[in-house]
Amino acid sequence: MVIINGVIHPVSGGVIPDGFVAWEGGRITAVGEMSRLPQGELGEVIDARGGHVTPGYIDAHCHLGVFGDSLGFEGEDGNECTDPITPHLRALDALNPQDRCFAEARAAGVTTLVTGPGSANPIGGQMLCVKTDGAIADEMVVAEPVSMKMATGENPKTVYHERKESPTTRMTTAALIRATLQKAQEYAAKRSNGKGDFDPKLEALLPVLKGELPVHIHAHRADDIATALRISKEFDLHCVIVHGTEGHLIAKEIAAAGVSVITGPNLTDRSKPELRNASLSNPTVLAAAGVKVAICTDHPVIPIQYLPLCAALAVRGGMSEEAALAAITKNPAEILGLGRRLGTLEPGKDADIVVTPGSPFSATNVPSVVILEGKRVV
Repeated sequence: MVIINGVIHPVSGGVIPDGFVAWEGGRITAVGEMSRLPQGELGEVIDARGGHVTPGYIDAHCHLGVFGDSLGFEGEDGNECTDPITPHLRALDALNPQDRCFAEARAAGVTTLVTGPGSANPIGGQMLCVKTDGAIADEMVVAEPVSMKMATGENPKTVYHERKESPTTRMTTAALIRATLQKAQEYAAKRSNGKGDFDPKLEALLPVLKGELPVHIHAHRADDIATALRISKEFDLHCVIVHGTEGHLIAKEIAAAGVSVITGPNLTDRSKPELRNASLSNPTVLAAAGVKVAICTDHPVIPIQYLPLCAALAVRGGMSEEAALAAITKNPAEILGLGRRLGTLEPGKDADIVVTPGSPFSATNVPSVVILEGKRVV
Protein backbone atom coordinates (compact mmCIF):
# COMPACT_ATOMS: atom_id res chain seq x y z
CA MET A 1 0.00 0.00 0.00
CA VAL A 2 1.07 3.58 -0.52
CA ILE A 3 0.00 7.10 0.40
CA ILE A 4 0.77 9.63 -2.33
CA ASN A 5 0.64 13.41 -2.82
CA GLY A 6 1.13 14.27 0.83
CA VAL A 7 3.13 16.78 2.85
CA ILE A 8 5.31 14.17 4.55
CA HIS A 9 6.60 14.77 8.07
CA PRO A 10 9.10 11.94 8.63
CA VAL A 11 10.15 13.62 11.93
CA SER A 12 13.52 11.90 11.47
CA GLY A 13 14.35 14.52 8.83
CA GLY A 14 13.05 17.51 6.94
CA VAL A 15 9.52 17.91 5.65
CA ILE A 16 8.88 16.57 2.12
CA PRO A 17 6.42 19.01 0.47
CA ASP A 18 5.08 16.48 -2.05
CA GLY A 19 5.84 12.89 -1.24
CA PHE A 20 4.75 9.34 -0.55
CA VAL A 21 4.93 6.64 2.11
CA ALA A 22 4.81 2.97 1.11
CA TRP A 23 4.46 -0.09 3.32
CA GLU A 24 4.01 -3.84 3.18
CA GLY A 25 3.28 -6.42 5.85
CA GLY A 26 2.87 -3.81 8.55
CA ARG A 27 6.27 -2.16 8.02
CA ILE A 28 7.23 0.96 6.09
CA THR A 29 9.23 0.14 2.97
CA ALA A 30 9.89 3.54 1.39
CA VAL A 31 9.47 7.28 2.02
CA GLY A 32 10.35 10.02 -0.41
CA GLU A 33 9.45 12.67 -2.96
CA MET A 34 6.76 11.86 -5.51
CA SER A 35 9.42 11.99 -8.24
CA ARG A 36 10.99 8.91 -6.60
CA LEU A 37 7.79 6.90 -6.28
CA PRO A 38 8.60 3.31 -7.29
CA GLN A 39 7.15 2.26 -10.61
CA GLY A 40 5.04 -0.83 -11.14
CA GLU A 41 2.40 -2.48 -8.95
CA LEU A 42 1.86 -0.37 -5.82
CA GLY A 43 -1.12 -2.15 -4.33
CA GLU A 44 -3.82 0.02 -2.79
CA VAL A 45 -3.15 3.73 -3.32
CA ILE A 46 -4.42 6.41 -0.93
CA ASP A 47 -4.28 9.95 -2.31
CA ALA A 48 -3.54 12.42 0.50
CA ARG A 49 -4.53 15.30 -1.83
CA GLY A 50 -1.99 17.64 -0.29
CA GLY A 51 -2.82 16.67 3.28
CA HIS A 52 -0.22 16.23 6.00
CA VAL A 53 1.21 12.76 6.62
CA THR A 54 2.80 12.03 10.01
CA PRO A 55 3.78 9.08 12.16
CA GLY A 56 1.05 7.71 14.40
CA TYR A 57 0.81 9.68 17.63
CA ILE A 58 2.14 8.19 20.87
CA ASP A 59 0.75 9.06 24.30
CA ALA A 60 3.58 8.13 26.66
CA HIS A 61 1.49 8.40 29.83
CA CYS A 62 -2.21 7.79 30.36
CA HIS A 63 -4.59 5.41 32.07
CA LEU A 64 -6.80 4.41 29.14
CA GLY A 65 -8.48 1.05 29.62
CA VAL A 66 -7.44 0.95 33.27
CA PHE A 67 -9.74 3.73 34.44
CA GLY A 68 -12.86 2.82 32.46
CA ASP A 69 -14.90 5.42 30.63
CA SER A 70 -18.23 6.33 32.30
CA LEU A 71 -18.07 3.42 34.75
CA GLY A 72 -17.21 4.98 38.12
CA PHE A 73 -15.84 2.60 40.73
CA GLU A 74 -16.58 -0.47 38.58
CA GLY A 75 -14.01 0.73 36.05
CA GLU A 76 -11.45 2.21 38.44
CA ASP A 77 -8.64 -0.35 38.37
CA GLY A 78 -5.56 1.87 38.47
CA ASN A 79 -4.96 2.49 42.17
CA GLU A 80 -4.72 -0.26 44.81
CA CYS A 81 -5.19 2.10 47.75
CA THR A 82 -4.84 -0.56 50.44
CA ASP A 83 -1.06 -0.91 50.20
CA PRO A 84 1.41 1.87 49.32
CA ILE A 85 3.96 -0.55 47.82
CA THR A 86 2.63 -2.62 44.90
CA PRO A 87 5.40 -3.13 42.31
CA HIS A 88 4.09 -6.60 41.42
CA LEU A 89 0.83 -5.31 39.91
CA ARG A 90 0.61 -5.54 36.11
CA ALA A 91 -1.42 -3.14 34.00
CA LEU A 92 -2.00 -6.01 31.58
CA ASP A 93 -4.37 -7.57 34.11
CA ALA A 94 -6.51 -4.43 34.31
CA LEU A 95 -6.65 -3.37 30.66
CA ASN A 96 -10.09 -3.35 29.04
CA PRO A 97 -9.71 -3.14 25.23
CA GLN A 98 -13.49 -2.74 24.92
CA ASP A 99 -13.30 0.75 26.45
CA ARG A 100 -14.76 2.99 23.75
CA CYS A 101 -11.93 5.48 24.26
CA PHE A 102 -9.63 3.17 22.29
CA ALA A 103 -11.79 3.89 19.24
CA GLU A 104 -11.65 7.61 20.02
CA ALA A 105 -7.87 7.36 20.29
CA ARG A 106 -7.60 5.70 16.88
CA ALA A 107 -9.92 8.25 15.30
CA ALA A 108 -7.62 11.01 16.60
CA GLY A 109 -4.49 9.34 15.21
CA VAL A 110 -3.18 7.93 18.50
CA THR A 111 -1.80 4.53 17.53
CA THR A 112 0.33 3.71 20.59
CA LEU A 113 0.02 4.53 24.27
CA VAL A 114 1.40 3.73 27.69
CA THR A 115 -1.19 2.97 30.35
CA GLY A 116 -1.26 1.57 33.86
CA PRO A 117 -1.37 2.40 37.54
CA GLY A 118 -2.23 5.83 38.88
CA SER A 119 -0.25 7.83 41.41
CA ALA A 120 -1.90 6.88 44.71
CA ASN A 121 1.04 4.69 45.76
CA PRO A 122 4.75 5.52 46.12
CA ILE A 123 5.35 2.37 44.04
CA GLY A 124 2.24 1.63 42.00
CA GLY A 125 3.09 -1.18 39.61
CA GLN A 126 4.06 -2.00 36.05
CA MET A 127 3.07 0.19 33.10
CA LEU A 128 2.16 -1.27 29.73
CA CYS A 129 2.71 -0.08 26.16
CA VAL A 130 0.02 -1.11 23.67
CA LYS A 131 -1.29 -0.33 20.23
CA THR A 132 -4.81 1.09 20.21
CA ASP A 133 -6.47 -1.66 18.17
CA GLY A 134 -7.23 -5.18 19.39
CA ALA A 135 -9.82 -7.46 20.93
CA ILE A 136 -7.79 -8.63 23.93
CA ALA A 137 -4.93 -6.97 25.75
CA ASP A 138 -2.35 -9.63 24.89
CA GLU A 139 -2.79 -8.95 21.16
CA MET A 140 -2.11 -5.23 21.61
CA VAL A 141 1.15 -5.38 23.57
CA VAL A 142 4.19 -3.51 22.33
CA ALA A 143 6.17 -3.76 25.58
CA GLU A 144 5.12 -5.36 28.87
CA PRO A 145 6.20 -4.05 31.24
CA VAL A 146 7.49 -0.84 29.72
CA SER A 147 8.22 0.87 33.07
CA MET A 148 7.68 0.78 36.83
CA LYS A 149 5.34 3.50 38.10
CA MET A 150 6.37 5.46 41.18
CA ALA A 151 4.94 8.64 42.67
CA THR A 152 6.04 11.52 44.85
CA GLY A 153 4.24 14.57 46.12
CA GLU A 154 0.62 15.33 46.84
CA ASN A 155 -1.21 12.23 45.64
CA PRO A 156 0.20 9.54 47.97
CA LYS A 157 -0.07 12.02 50.88
CA THR A 158 -3.74 12.69 50.16
CA VAL A 159 -4.75 9.06 49.68
CA TYR A 160 -3.16 7.75 52.86
CA HIS A 161 -3.99 10.81 54.96
CA GLU A 162 -7.65 10.05 54.26
CA ARG A 163 -7.06 6.47 55.40
CA LYS A 164 -5.07 7.67 58.45
CA GLU A 165 -2.22 5.43 57.35
CA SER A 166 1.37 5.93 56.21
CA PRO A 167 2.58 7.77 54.14
CA THR A 168 1.11 11.14 55.00
CA THR A 169 4.25 13.20 54.34
CA ARG A 170 6.67 13.61 51.47
CA MET A 171 9.43 12.34 53.77
CA THR A 172 7.64 9.05 54.36
CA THR A 173 6.81 8.61 50.68
CA ALA A 174 10.51 8.89 49.81
CA ALA A 175 11.51 6.70 52.76
CA LEU A 176 9.14 3.93 51.67
CA ILE A 177 10.56 3.94 48.15
CA ARG A 178 14.12 3.82 49.50
CA ALA A 179 13.39 1.09 52.03
CA THR A 180 11.72 -1.06 49.39
CA LEU A 181 14.60 -0.65 46.94
CA GLN A 182 17.07 -1.50 49.73
CA LYS A 183 15.07 -4.65 50.53
CA ALA A 184 15.12 -5.53 46.84
CA GLN A 185 18.91 -5.18 46.80
CA GLU A 186 19.20 -7.52 49.78
CA TYR A 187 16.73 -9.91 48.17
CA ALA A 188 18.73 -9.95 44.93
CA ALA A 189 21.89 -10.84 46.84
CA LYS A 190 20.18 -13.68 48.66
CA ARG A 191 18.54 -15.06 45.52
CA SER A 192 21.86 -15.01 43.66
CA ASN A 193 23.23 -17.23 46.40
CA GLY A 194 20.24 -19.55 46.24
CA LYS A 195 18.82 -18.29 49.51
CA GLY A 196 15.60 -16.60 50.61
CA ASP A 197 11.97 -17.20 49.78
CA PHE A 198 10.32 -15.88 46.64
CA ASP A 199 8.77 -12.43 47.12
CA PRO A 200 6.65 -11.15 44.20
CA LYS A 201 7.04 -7.50 45.18
CA LEU A 202 10.82 -7.59 45.42
CA GLU A 203 11.15 -9.86 42.39
CA ALA A 204 9.30 -7.24 40.31
CA LEU A 205 11.92 -4.64 41.30
CA LEU A 206 14.97 -6.62 40.19
CA PRO A 207 14.83 -5.35 36.58
CA VAL A 208 14.52 -1.83 37.99
CA LEU A 209 17.70 -2.22 40.06
CA LYS A 210 19.54 -3.65 37.05
CA GLY A 211 18.57 -0.63 34.96
CA GLU A 212 16.65 -2.85 32.56
CA LEU A 213 13.25 -1.40 33.45
CA PRO A 214 12.85 2.40 33.65
CA VAL A 215 11.02 4.05 36.51
CA HIS A 216 8.36 6.56 35.51
CA ILE A 217 8.09 8.84 38.54
CA HIS A 218 5.04 11.04 38.98
CA ALA A 219 6.26 14.47 40.16
CA HIS A 220 4.77 17.93 39.72
CA ARG A 221 6.50 20.31 42.14
CA ALA A 222 10.17 21.19 41.66
CA ASP A 223 11.08 19.76 45.07
CA ASP A 224 9.29 16.50 44.24
CA ILE A 225 11.16 16.30 40.93
CA ALA A 226 14.39 16.82 42.88
CA THR A 227 13.43 13.99 45.24
CA ALA A 228 12.82 11.70 42.27
CA LEU A 229 16.23 12.61 40.84
CA ARG A 230 17.89 12.12 44.23
CA ILE A 231 16.49 8.63 44.75
CA SER A 232 17.25 7.66 41.17
CA LYS A 233 20.87 8.73 41.60
CA GLU A 234 21.19 6.83 44.89
CA PHE A 235 20.02 3.58 43.31
CA ASP A 236 21.28 4.20 39.75
CA LEU A 237 17.77 3.99 38.32
CA HIS A 238 16.80 4.73 34.73
CA CYS A 239 14.46 7.59 35.60
CA VAL A 240 11.80 9.37 33.55
CA ILE A 241 9.84 12.20 35.16
CA VAL A 242 6.11 12.12 34.47
CA HIS A 243 4.27 15.47 34.42
CA GLY A 244 7.18 17.63 35.63
CA THR A 245 4.84 20.61 35.94
CA GLU A 246 7.47 22.80 37.63
CA GLY A 247 10.26 21.42 35.49
CA HIS A 248 10.72 24.85 33.94
CA LEU A 249 11.92 26.07 37.35
CA ILE A 250 14.80 23.56 37.49
CA ALA A 251 15.29 22.73 33.81
CA LYS A 252 19.10 22.90 33.98
CA GLU A 253 19.21 20.47 36.89
CA ILE A 254 16.97 17.99 35.08
CA ALA A 255 19.10 18.23 31.96
CA ALA A 256 22.26 17.72 33.99
CA ALA A 257 20.78 14.53 35.42
CA GLY A 258 20.21 13.21 31.88
CA VAL A 259 16.54 12.58 32.62
CA SER A 260 13.65 12.84 30.14
CA VAL A 261 10.28 14.37 31.00
CA ILE A 262 6.80 13.34 29.86
CA THR A 263 5.00 16.66 30.29
CA GLY A 264 1.30 17.34 30.71
CA PRO A 265 -1.56 17.37 30.86
CA ASN A 266 -1.54 21.01 29.78
CA LEU A 267 -5.20 21.31 28.75
CA THR A 268 -6.46 21.60 32.30
CA ASP A 269 -6.88 24.00 35.19
CA ARG A 270 -4.73 24.33 38.31
CA SER A 271 -6.88 21.79 40.11
CA LYS A 272 -4.60 21.24 43.10
CA PRO A 273 -1.82 23.13 44.94
CA GLU A 274 1.12 21.46 43.22
CA LEU A 275 -0.13 22.72 39.82
CA ARG A 276 0.01 26.39 40.81
CA ASN A 277 3.01 27.03 38.54
CA ALA A 278 1.66 25.20 35.51
CA SER A 279 2.72 26.87 32.26
CA LEU A 280 2.25 26.20 28.55
CA SER A 281 5.91 27.10 28.12
CA ASN A 282 7.08 24.18 30.29
CA PRO A 283 7.90 21.82 27.38
CA THR A 284 9.66 24.65 25.54
CA VAL A 285 11.84 25.62 28.50
CA LEU A 286 12.76 22.01 29.23
CA ALA A 287 13.62 21.28 25.59
CA ALA A 288 15.71 24.47 25.36
CA ALA A 289 17.72 23.25 28.36
CA GLY A 290 18.48 19.99 26.56
CA VAL A 291 15.82 17.75 28.12
CA LYS A 292 14.11 15.22 25.86
CA VAL A 293 10.41 16.06 26.14
CA ALA A 294 7.21 14.17 25.36
CA ILE A 295 3.65 15.41 25.75
CA CYS A 296 0.87 13.30 27.29
CA THR A 297 -2.84 13.58 28.07
CA ASP A 298 -2.92 11.59 31.31
CA HIS A 299 -6.28 10.26 30.06
CA PRO A 300 -8.91 10.40 31.50
CA VAL A 301 -7.67 13.69 32.97
CA ILE A 302 -7.64 14.97 29.38
CA PRO A 303 -9.47 12.75 26.86
CA ILE A 304 -6.87 11.02 24.74
CA GLN A 305 -8.29 12.31 21.45
CA TYR A 306 -6.96 15.74 22.41
CA LEU A 307 -3.30 14.69 22.34
CA PRO A 308 -2.65 16.66 19.10
CA LEU A 309 -4.37 19.67 20.68
CA CYS A 310 -2.06 19.37 23.70
CA ALA A 311 0.87 19.47 21.28
CA ALA A 312 -0.67 22.54 19.64
CA LEU A 313 -0.81 24.25 23.04
CA ALA A 314 2.92 23.60 23.40
CA VAL A 315 3.33 25.52 20.13
CA ARG A 316 1.36 28.35 21.71
CA GLY A 317 3.86 28.10 24.58
CA GLY A 318 6.81 28.65 22.25
CA MET A 319 7.63 25.28 20.65
CA SER A 320 8.04 24.96 16.90
CA GLU A 321 5.43 22.79 15.20
CA GLU A 322 8.03 20.19 14.23
CA ALA A 323 9.33 20.02 17.83
CA ALA A 324 5.79 19.62 19.12
CA LEU A 325 5.13 16.89 16.57
CA ALA A 326 8.30 15.13 17.73
CA ALA A 327 6.99 15.36 21.31
CA ILE A 328 4.05 13.10 20.39
CA THR A 329 5.92 10.79 18.00
CA LYS A 330 9.71 10.43 17.95
CA ASN A 331 10.51 11.59 21.48
CA PRO A 332 8.05 9.36 23.34
CA ALA A 333 9.20 6.39 21.25
CA GLU A 334 12.80 7.04 22.27
CA ILE A 335 11.92 7.72 25.90
CA LEU A 336 10.11 4.38 26.01
CA GLY A 337 13.07 2.58 24.45
CA LEU A 338 11.04 1.84 21.31
CA GLY A 339 12.69 4.23 18.88
CA ARG A 340 13.84 1.44 16.57
CA ARG A 341 10.23 0.48 15.95
CA LEU A 342 8.07 3.58 16.42
CA GLY A 343 7.92 7.34 16.16
CA THR A 344 9.15 8.24 12.66
CA LEU A 345 8.34 7.53 9.04
CA GLU A 346 11.35 5.46 8.00
CA PRO A 347 11.79 2.11 6.25
CA GLY A 348 11.61 -0.74 8.72
CA LYS A 349 9.41 1.11 11.24
CA ASP A 350 5.85 0.08 12.05
CA ALA A 351 3.41 1.39 9.45
CA ASP A 352 1.57 3.64 11.91
CA ILE A 353 0.59 6.63 9.79
CA VAL A 354 -1.82 9.55 10.10
CA VAL A 355 -3.18 11.77 7.31
CA THR A 356 -4.89 15.08 8.13
CA PRO A 357 -6.41 17.41 5.50
CA GLY A 358 -4.46 20.37 6.93
CA SER A 359 -2.12 21.01 9.82
CA PRO A 360 -2.35 18.24 12.44
CA PHE A 361 -2.34 20.99 15.07
CA SER A 362 -5.49 22.70 13.82
CA ALA A 363 -8.51 22.12 16.08
CA THR A 364 -10.68 21.78 12.97
CA ASN A 365 -8.55 19.13 11.27
CA VAL A 366 -9.27 15.54 12.24
CA PRO A 367 -7.48 12.61 10.60
CA SER A 368 -8.96 11.45 7.30
CA VAL A 369 -6.82 8.29 7.30
CA VAL A 370 -5.20 6.35 10.13
CA ILE A 371 -3.01 3.33 9.39
CA LEU A 372 -2.06 1.05 12.30
CA GLU A 373 0.56 -1.61 11.62
CA GLY A 374 -0.30 -1.43 7.93
CA LYS A 375 -4.06 -1.75 8.38
CA ARG A 376 -6.43 1.12 7.77
CA VAL A 377 -8.44 1.72 10.94
CA VAL A 378 -9.91 5.13 10.01
